[in-house]
Amino acid sequence: MQVLARIDASCALADVAETTSRIESLGYDGVQISETIHDPFVVAALCIANSSRLLIRTSVALAFVRSPLLTAYAAWDLSRMSKGRFQLGLGSQVRQNVEDRYGMPWSSPVERMREYIAVLDTAFTAFRTGRLVPFDGAHYRLRRLQPYFNPGPDEDTVTPPIWLGGVNPRMCRLAGERAEGFTAHSTNSHPRYIRERCLPYLEEGAHAAGRDPTAIPIVAGSCFITGRDSDDLAKQRETQRRKFAFLYSTPAYRPALELCAYPGLHDELRQLVRAGAWDRLADVVTDEVLDEIQPAATYDELPALVARRLNGLVSGFVLPLPEDREDPEDREDPEDDERFGTVIAAIHAIERAEQWES
Repeated sequence: MQVLARIDASCALADVAETTSRIESLGYDGVQISETIHDPFVVAALCIANSSRLLIRTSVALAFVRSPLLTAYAAWDLSRMSKGRFQLGLGSQVRQNVEDRYGMPWSSPVERMREYIAVLDTAFTAFRTGRLVPFDGAHYRLRRLQPYFNPGPDEDTVTPPIWLGGVNPRMCRLAGERAEGFTAHSTNSHPRYIRERCLPYLEEGAHAAGRDPTAIPIVAGSCFITGRDSDDLAKQRETQRRKFAFLYSTPAYRPALELCAYPGLHDELRQLVRAGAWDRLADVVTDEVLDEIQPAATYDELPALVARRLNGLVSGFVLPLPEDREDPEDREDPEDDERFGTVIAAIHAIERAEQWES
């Protein structure tokens, strides 16, 4: 099973090089880069420049806040720079963020994402061959790409694989049709959600497109809490409780709570958000909820928990670095690195069950 690190939002750009080197030395398979307060393509370039074997994937870059041609340029450059180690993970984000945080227009996300991927395919083909076959759609068009603006013809660069992140059935179905891989959000990486809400629609989309669903890798988001010992684990639980409360106040992630038999929790969180009571969100997330959706284990216990929860469902998952802690003095412990490398090796050794056995 692949173990992927993440570049935390708190990591300054000046620290990405050192962090990437540590990730590689610990034995991680790759890095997933989200879009929060840094441009994910800038972070990806820094990760590529400071690693030799890591897979580098945006997970996810926001499609609708940028031109598809700009995304194609960035992805092509990063694939060329990395000699094929870069993968382009895309997501739609929620309407409120697209409109009110980025100031960009919103429209039907699945149809728009389908077109966005088609424009990327058109651009990548033009880069590879040096010739543009114009694309005209309802949301995007690509009609003009003079030789001066075309990085091709370039047959050597690996065309960046396109992954999709998704939560709801139609986006999962689109991923099954068009994506090279699927990444689940951390709020929707519960085994039951993956099994009942993601896999069926991925399979449906794959069959509709004449594809083999077993060839579509699935990566779960960060869905465990871990620490070096029981005391450290208790600290990590409280940190994650606050993050959990904020994330699950988003309406798009309500179905995961309902599936796990906590239908009223989202409403409580939304009421507190509307009241501006951000500091009270974590108070309504009980230990029972946290243990069910984001279970905790010490380093020594983690491989067995991963095997129980995820083996047979996903090809990999995100495991944050041991330094992702709130207290700066509690971050870089050399003993953690040594122990964590052993944990990652043990997870790699988990015997793979059949992903699509149902």
